[in-house]
Amino acid sequence: MTIPDAASEPPVPPGLSSAEAALRLERNGPNRLPQPDRRNGLRIALGVVREPMLLLLLAAAGLYLLLGDPREASVLLASVGLVIGLTVIQEYRSERALQALRDLSSPRARVLRDGDVRVVSSQELVVGDVVAVAEGDRVPADARVLDDYDLMLDESMLTGESMPVRRQAGPAADVETNRIHAGTLVVRGHGMAEVVATGSATAVGRIGDQLRSQRSPPTPMQLEIRRAVVLFATLGLLVSGLMTGLYVAIHGGWLQGLLAGVTLAMANIPEEFPVVLTVFLALGGWRMARRRALVRRAPAIEALGSVTILCTDKTGTLTENRMSLAEWVTEDGAAPPDRLSSPSQRRLLEIADRACPDRPFDPMELAIRAAATGLGPSSVRVRIHEYPFGKDLLATTHVWEDPYSPELLIASKGAPETIAALCRLSPERTDAVLQAVERMAGRGLRVIAVAVAAWPPGPAALPATPRDFHFEWLGLLGFVDPLRGGVADAIGQARTAGVRVIMLTGDHVATARAIAAQAGMDRCDSVALGADLERLDDAAVMRCIQDTDVFARVKPEHKLRLVEALKRAGEVVAMTGDGVNDAPALMASHVGVAMGGRGTDVAREAASIVLLDDDFVTVVRAIRQGRVVYDNIVRAIRYILAVHVPITGLALLPLLFGAAPMLMPLHVVFLELIIDPASTLVFEREPADPGVMRRPPRPPSQRLLDMRTLFGSLGVGLAVFAAVAAVYVLGRSAALPTSQLAALCFTALISGNLGLVALNCRRGDRRWTWRSNPAFWTIVACALGTLVLITRIPSLGIWFRFSPPPVAGSLLAFLAPLAGLVLIEAATRVLRRRR
Repeated sequence: MTIPDAASEPPVPPGLSSAEAALRLERNGPNRLPQPDRRNGLRIALGVVREPMLLLLLAAAGLYLLLGDPREASVLLASVGLVIGLTVIQEYRSERALQALRDLSSPRARVLRDGDVRVVSSQELVVGDVVAVAEGDRVPADARVLDDYDLMLDESMLTGESMPVRRQAGPAADVETNRIHAGTLVVRGHGMAEVVATGSATAVGRIGDQLRSQRSPPTPMQLEIRRAVVLFATLGLLVSGLMTGLYVAIHGGWLQGLLAGVTLAMANIPEEFPVVLTVFLALGGWRMARRRALVRRAPAIEALGSVTILCTDKTGTLTENRMSLAEWVTEDGAAPPDRLSSPSQRRLLEIADRACPDRPFDPMELAIRAAATGLGPSSVRVRIHEYPFGKDLLATTHVWEDPYSPELLIASKGAPETIAALCRLSPERTDAVLQAVERMAGRGLRVIAVAVAAWPPGPAALPATPRDFHFEWLGLLGFVDPLRGGVADAIGQARTAGVRVIMLTGDHVATARAIAAQAGMDRCDSVALGADLERLDDAAVMRCIQDTDVFARVKPEHKLRLVEALKRAGEVVAMTGDGVNDAPALMASHVGVAMGGRGTDVAREAASIVLLDDDFVTVVRAIRQGRVVYDNIVRAIRYILAVHVPITGLALLPLLFGAAPMLMPLHVVFLELIIDPASTLVFEREPADPGVMRRPPRPPSQRLLDMRTLFGSLGVGLAVFAAVAAVYVLGRSAALPTSQLAALCFTALISGNLGLVALNCRRGDRRWTWRSNPAFWTIVACALGTLVLITRIPSLGIWFRFSPPPVAGSLLAFLAPLAGLVLIEAATRVLRRRR
């Protein structure tokens, strides 16, 4: 490789000011590809009208018109509008939550604004911005390369060509070599580029219209719910057909029989299931994002409740990733960073600074740059080449040219053992260096080594690898990265929740051990090396992971092997990662967790969850929130299954006594106005059980609709129906008028409905509190207030075919279902204590 003419490269511009960028963003719009078609209020309303419940309501209204009852038909049509309005509000909330998640998940970009490097959403980029791209990044917009260091890109998504292509700075007209495109992947090197096109004007944006109609495929949980809805709907329609036939056989009149069948179908079909799942997953993901955990794939919420192993990185996850120089070691001995006395110490810091990029982003390089600012002005040099950090050589090497020096300056920094090998130190001196590293790492310091070399200038080719330079050892730098606040408590919570925490770090053994001890991890004295895993077969690796919680000097390929071994052992694995090479391990794990701050775009795309703050505490909170979301979905499903039993029973009961139907379509509509908000608003806002993180993970084989949930819910629903049936029988035996009997049965049905909501909300370890869920009390107040109005005021009750029943009968009808539910709950608690 020949040395390029550095003087011919134009200087990198300072970037735009924040004010100018804001003006361009307002004028040209966000840097966003054509979005999938969003559902507005009209489209949501049209989708709601196609729901089975609304179609049945419209059918019932038509039957009333045929029967010559326009008042009932108009009431049903008004009810249709009310149900549509309520459903549109719920769906719109879900759509807004999903859009908020899309906005949060947009890629990040490092951009020069006001002369400083800032991390912003790629949607905020405008033409003229200067962005930094590096290995692992997705290019955020079409841009012209201004300067580069071995910049290679994978453009297969645009060209279909699998081989990476080189992009480098050059004349503006040479778009074949200096243009990088939005969406392509940087696979090697880094550079600076000026944005020339954004959004739909980019190369990928011009073909983005094809993606506008694309939507995510259904999740396994959604498929399970859909199968349940189809099953119950089929059974409901069959029973409704039988009821229509029985009604015609007993009473005659096909129109009345069809009306009775439609009412039973409305009572049977659990159309709330898919609504519940959509709302809970959307709002659950939105709530997790507010807690700095962005869920990119909905199944991750379900999988979080089953996690048994949490593999976490150290730097930036357990620690703050806020490095500061704490100590250096040269031939003059060790010294703190505030004591810069000898030439060897100044030389060590200067060369370390020369091995950093112009605008560092890595916390360690930022710490070096901050410490080197006290050195004063240095000689004029121009960087002409860089040997990047790689898995085969854990060091970064920069080549500098000085017009006043007869030699090129080669600055290198990296892992102490790697730098020692580059310097060709004797075994004795290498042992002494590693002992010093051991002592520093034992104090929790992260240690790197620094070396320098010289090379003749001119047209001679630079070597292909830094190993060919003759390096001189300069010394060690030790950095402190303090433990994040709350990490020790979070690890304790994970342990109590049955989640084992394993730390995987590329740091030194002693550093890993010290940080693990500070974090309160189990078995932190026993540390395994990544190199040891390479010498073990699969069976030995399986034994190793059973006894070891801390792994040091781990490379990405080691992470993948550990994840695969843990999966073979039957564990459900959550894995954190941030680099390009972490992507296979993130995808192989059950729940991949990428770092949103320091992570590469490739890692974020491979992960199910992105941490917006790179904090381990957020991972544990996400596990907790995932359990809460799943628990509340189960509560809503139990309630929906149970509440349809007494409604269906009351629709059938009068027919068994040879009487006219008691339940009419308007009554079912009123019940749905309780069921829909309760199953979405109330249960979605239920707080967590106090013991949610004191129980073991949920078995991954456990289904959402298992036999225990199904028969338990149907059993509770039968208990409520028994109370409603008792009210019906007592009313008939007292020879009450049909209108009063209907009011009493409806009162019992509403009471049982609200009791089922309370029962499913309060199940678990939680105590009853009046302020735990305001949405529940809102539903109760509205339902009871409306019930009193329609059962006690004749002018309102006539719309429901009610007349005011005896007060004593109303109290009995209201208390009977609640008494039955209290007895069931008491018996359940007794059985639970005995078990």
